[in-house]
Amino acid sequence: MTTVETRDRKREQRGWYFYDWANSPFYSSVTTVFGALYMSSVAAADAKANVALNGPAPCVGSDGVENKLQNCDISLLGLHFPAGSLWGYLLSAATVIQVLVLPIVGAIADRSQSKKLILGSFAMLGAVASALMFFVAGSNWQLGVVLFMLANVGYGASLIVYYSFLPDIAEPDERDAVSARGWAFGYLGGGLALALQLALYLSHDSLGMSQSLAVRICFLSSGIWWALFTIIPLRRLHQHQAPHGREKGVAAVTAGFAELKETLKAAKAYPLTLAFLGSYLIFTDGINTVVTVSAQYGKDELKFADEVLIVTILVIQFVAYFGGVLHGMVAKRIGAKKTILGSLAVWVLVIGSAFFIEAGQQLQFYAVAVGIGLVLGGTNALSRSLYSQMIPVGKEAQYYSLYTVGERGTSWLGPLLFAGIGQATGSFRLAIIALTVFFIAGFVLTWMVPVRRAIEAAGNRPPALL
Repeated sequence: MTTVETRDRKREQRGWYFYDWANSPFYSSVTTVFGALYMSSVAAADAKANVALNGPAPCVGSDGVENKLQNCDISLLGLHFPAGSLWGYLLSAATVIQVLVLPIVGAIADRSQSKKLILGSFAMLGAVASALMFFVAGSNWQLGVVLFMLANVGYGASLIVYYSFLPDIAEPDERDAVSARGWAFGYLGGGLALALQLALYLSHDSLGMSQSLAVRICFLSSGIWWALFTIIPLRRLHQHQAPHGREKGVAAVTAGFAELKETLKAAKAYPLTLAFLGSYLIFTDGINTVVTVSAQYGKDELKFADEVLIVTILVIQFVAYFGGVLHGMVAKRIGAKKTILGSLAVWVLVIGSAFFIEAGQQLQFYAVAVGIGLVLGGTNALSRSLYSQMIPVGKEAQYYSLYTVGERGTSWLGPLLFAGIGQATGSFRLAIIALTVFFIAGFVLTWMVPVRRAIEAAGNRPPALL
C-alpha cells in the first residue's frame, strides 16, 4: 500500500470515528437521562388533566384510597396503563420495531450501491426526530412516542450500516484499535454533550427558564449535534464494496428480502460465527443491565440523591473514553479475544464490589463507577471488531443487523433477573450480584469459541494476534 493510500485510509478512519461521536448523545442524553425523566411527566400531566375532567377514579391507588399521580391511567391504541409505566413500555415497543426493521435494512445496505446514502438517511431521520422532540410539551406525550420511535429506528439502522464499514476501512491487524478508538471517541462526545446539557438543566431556574423548556432544549441540541457531526463521516467515507445488484426503489426492498432469506439460510454454514455471537449476546445483556439499573441501585438501595447519580453518569461516560483507548492498546499486544476475556473478569470484580458499597458512601460508589467506565466501552468495541473478522465478505450489514437485533432481543433478560431477585429477596444487593452470571457465562462461552477457525471458515485472513 502506497503512502498516499495509507494516508487516505487513516483519514477515512478518523471520519468513521465521528459517527460514534455524532450519535452518542441520543443514547446518553435522550434515551438514558432526559427521555426517562421527561416523557413520563408529560404523560402524567395528561393523566392529571383527564382526572380534572372525568373525576378521580383513574387515579385511585392500588389500595383504593390513595390518589397518586403515577397511578393515573393514560391510553394508547385502546390500551390503558399508568403514566409512570410509559417509558418502560416505549423502550420495549421500540425494541420490537427494531427487531422487525433492522434485518431488512442490513440486507438492502449490503445489496445497495449507496451504503453511505443509507447511513446518512437513517442518521438524519434519527437526528430530525430527536430535535423535533423539542415540541413535546404540555400533555402531548403521543407526539413524543412517535418521534422517539422514529429516532430509535434511525439510530439502530444507521448503526448497523456504520458498523459494516469497519472491515472496509481497517485491515485485520488494525481493526481492534480502530474499533476501540471509535467507541472511546463516542463516549467522549456523549459525555461532553451530556455535561453541557446537564449544566443547562441544573441551572434552568437561574437562567429564567422552566424545567420543561430546559429538557426540550436538550432534545433539540442532541438532534442538531447528531446531524452536524454526521456530515464528517459522510464526507470522508468511500463506497468500497461492489454492489450485489442494481435495483432501486421497491425492487431494492424486494431484493433485500430475498438477500436476507439467503443469508439466514447460509448462516448455518458458519456455526462458529454464530457461537461467538451467542456468547456476545449473553455478556452484553449483563453490560446493558448494569448500565440501566445502576441509577436505581444507587437511589433505592444506597440512598443517594439525584445529584450523586448525575455525577456518576458523567464519571462513567468520561472514564469510558480512557477505557476504550486502553482496551485497544492491550488488544494490540495480546489480541482481542484475550483482552475481552480479561475485561469480563474485571466486570465480575466490579459487580462484586458494588455489592459491598455502604449506603451513603459516595466515594465507594464513584470508585465502582470508574471501574465500570474502564471496561464498559472496551468490551463492546473489541467484540464489534472481533465479530467483523468472522463475517463473510459482502454480508457485513446483514450480520451486524443480526448482532444488533440479537442484542435488542435479549436485553430483557438481565432487567428481568434484577427485578425478580429484588422483589423476591427485598434487596437489590442480591439482585446486583446475581448479574455476574452473565459475565461468567459469557467468559466461559467466549473462551470456548475457536476464533481463528471461525475467521478462516468465513473466508477471511486472521490477524496475527487473537
